[in-house]
Amino acid sequence: MFGFTPEEIEAVGLPLSLTVLMVWMLLIIWNLAKESKAGKFGTIVLFFVLSFGMIGFVAKTIIQKFLGL
Repeated sequence: MFGFTPEEIEAVGLPLSLTVLMVWMLLIIWNLAKESKAGKFGTIVLFFVLSFGMIGFVAKTIIQKFLGL
C-alpha cells in the first residue's frame, strides 16, 4: 500500500493507535471525575488507579528502549 510493507505500516500504526486509545481513555477518566464531582484528591486517585495499566505499558516501552531489548 503506497509503497509501504506491512511491517512498516505495523511499526507506525500500532504505537499511533495505542496512543490515541490511551488519550481517549484519559478523556473518559476526566469526564468520569467531572461528572462524579470527585474533587482534586478524588480526581488524582481516579487517574492513578484507572490509568495504572497504561503507566505500566509506557514504562515497559521506556525500559525496553533504555536496555536495548
